[in-house]
Amino acid sequence: MQAGVLRFGEFKTKAGRLSPYFFNAGLFDDGAKLGRLAQFYAQRILGSGVEFDMLFGPAYKGIPLAAAVAIELARLGHNVPYAYNRKEAKDHGEGGTLVGAPVRGKVLIVDDVMSAGTAARESIALIQAAGATPFAVAIALDRQEKATEAGQDVSWSAVQYVRERLGLHVCSIANLADLLRYLEVHAGDSLGKHHQQVLAYRDRYGAG
Repeated sequence: MQAGVLRFGEFKTKAGRLSPYFFNAGLFDDGAKLGRLAQFYAQRILGSGVEFDMLFGPAYKGIPLAAAVAIELARLGHNVPYAYNRKEAKDHGEGGTLVGAPVRGKVLIVDDVMSAGTAARESIALIQAAGATPFAVAIALDRQEKATEAGQDVSWSAVQYVRERLGLHVCSIANLADLLRYLEVHAGDSLGKHHQQVLAYRDRYGAG
């Protein structure tokens, strides 16, 4: 809320839904904001107990996130390598689509949100092609929302798909249930008016 990353109103999602809230991680746009976010990622990752050998940041938003989280983990005594991908393969210099440390071992993917799981599937393919194991995903917000396939709603969320069908661990800093609790706490001020809209949206599109 302080950074304007979380906003309320009417926003059209990629799935064509009108969402009463919008989360834009691109607005963690200075050192202090990004550093604070990295602290929350690191705390959540270490608190989850998930084992990993390195971080991977999917282009584009995942790149600064993975770098910032790697710095924070090192500050906490957990120094691990990180890598990221280019959207287009480089045909000069070192070439290829992967940049940073060699992609090896159990890889933890760091991204902002998970909507349809498309970015996660792309990262998984890149990691497997490098001979490593995609093992976990860390995200800032789990919308806990039904995914879509071929334009149709399905019963599971993108996070559930990645966790249950692709077999990866998923940890999130916050989720839709946290957001609803936050709005309940602020029922007496201007934020409280958004509670019913977000609740109605969850009732319509929430995943079981």
